[in-house]
Amino acid sequence: MRILFVADVIGSPGRRTLTQLLRLVKKDVNADVVVANGENSAGGFGITPEIVREFRETGVDVITTGNHVWDKKEILPLLKTEPRLLRPHNYPPGNPGRGSVVIEAAGRRLAVLNLQGRTFMSPIDDPFRAVDGLLAELKDEADVFVVEFHAEATSEKQAFARYLDGRVAAVVGTHTHVQTADERILPKGTARITDLGMTGGMDGIIGMKWELSVERQLTLTRGERLQPADGDLTLQGAVVEVDAGTGLARSIERVNVPYERVLQGEFRKK
Repeated sequence: MRILFVADVIGSPGRRTLTQLLRLVKKDVNADVVVANGENSAGGFGITPEIVREFRETGVDVITTGNHVWDKKEILPLLKTEPRLLRPHNYPPGNPGRGSVVIEAAGRRLAVLNLQGRTFMSPIDDPFRAVDGLLAELKDEADVFVVEFHAEATSEKQAFARYLDGRVAAVVGTHTHVQTADERILPKGTARITDLGMTGGMDGIIGMKWELSVERQLTLTRGERLQPADGDLTLQGAVVEVDAGTGLARSIERVNVPYERVLQGEFRKK
């Protein structure tokens, strides 16, 4: 089984990049299933039912999110009814939605888990204990488990992957929108990368227009609302190959595809 993880899709430029590149990238890396983070896909903050439909039509099998999933109130009813739209599992009970789904992929049962970190972020239930409970709950329902961990601190992301080493096929990080060069297979067989990066305008600052971000640094006030950057469009992420027998990782490779290279006919993921 080969799983393509697509990094945080930022606003309409990110959605355009996803629409134009996903099928090409999926074919190039020979992926069986696509998991994409969509929590910033609506103007950079949140996701809407229309965008969920767009993702699914584009070829995304599971949509993960994070702390911005609640930004668009119209998404709340869909969180209750669309099993392939996830929100972090460790939000307190009573919130709409769920943090896991089991789907069929390459003849196996694949469980996708979505959790959120606590360091430098708003208070939330302990992700370490929460993932223990979730894995116990799903142990007879899936053959392969992968986790997207939406967190700020690199140390927390790496600790979370080590904690799960040997119990899941992959732990991939999101939230910071800067792709890290630390992809590896841990000693017990879990693939991990601290952050997948982002899908959208790389000429901005973490996907937003750099001028507005710099202005905030200079004035220390919010000023004009941040807007998605639309230059140097790129799809980032990682592809993980899973051994069907063990349910653990064989390999992990970063994905970094500039749209301009595709237009010039020089497409390759590297």
